Amino acid sequence: MLSWQVRLLELYFRLQHAFAPKRGEVDVDKERVELDKKGAIFKLPKGVKSVKELAGGVPAEWLIPPGVSNGRVVLYLHGGYYICGSPNSHRSLAANIAIASKARALVIDYRLAPEHPHPAAVEDAVAAYKWLINGRVDPKHLAVAGDSAGGGLAIALLVSLRDRNIPLPAACVCLSPWTDLAFTGETWQSKAKVDLIIYDYKGLAFAKIYLGGLDPKTPLASPLYADLKRLPPLLVQVGTDEVLLSDSTRLVDNAKQAGVNAVIDEWEKMQHVWQFAASFIPEGRRAIERIGEFIDRYCGRT
Repeated sequence: MLSWQVRLLELYFRLQHAFAPKRGEVDVDKERVELDKKGAIFKLPKGVKSVKELAGGVPAEWLIPPGVSNGRVVLYLHGGYYICGSPNSHRSLAANIAIASKARALVIDYRLAPEHPHPAAVEDAVAAYKWLINGRVDPKHLAVAGDSAGGGLAIALLVSLRDRNIPLPAACVCLSPWTDLAFTGETWQSKAKVDLIIYDYKGLAFAKIYLGGLDPKTPLASPLYADLKRLPPLLVQVGTDEVLLSDSTRLVDNAKQAGVNAVIDEWEKMQHVWQFAASFIPEGRRAIERIGEFIDRYCGRT
């Protein structure tokens, strides 16, 4: 049974959805401002320290929970259609994951389209990862995580690292990952009326901006089409009311076929990246607890 907090949040989303335009021009600047404002609603958990960093030339922010002194790290890649989002928008979410994982989190401010189309985001993720493992973190104690576009970027990062013969992290966690910029998943249609957050016209427009003329099935832009062999253990969480449900289930199916230890964790009636509201909804807190358990299982003791 859904908590009253989720039902209240769903009512808010329904009201917002009812008055939002379902078609029209996309405004990148407006999306950036609005996502940062939404992120600011959820405050940094008590005691977590925020420290600016430059990770391999990529602006970033450390989130350090109280009492965490080990070498475990979560490299966090924020969502936002590849055109918006920042450490400001995802600070609370990443910090909650860090607390559950008994780790420090590094949230990178990777370059965004249209100023920097694909593969700039992947290149920044690789640069930050290489900086981390260059004497700072043992890959055995490192996890990569991301939500939405950041979830797709997390898989693209792993594929790129493997292809460059760079040591891989111990685990990967994707929250409602966007893995198919060709929009071939059936839930883009079947879940369109129950998904109150993602609009197909925005997705199509922002995918085009990010791709910059590339084939939408380019593997490092749409990792659903990538070779997933030899990737680390993977946890994918997704809500059943999301248009991105089929992006998640097909990713896990492909990973399993490639021999990856991949787990799909579907949450009934949840909206896109519900973990974002963990400070308000118990379902968000429970999902993040599972993420922490997964990372704790595979990232080892330092």
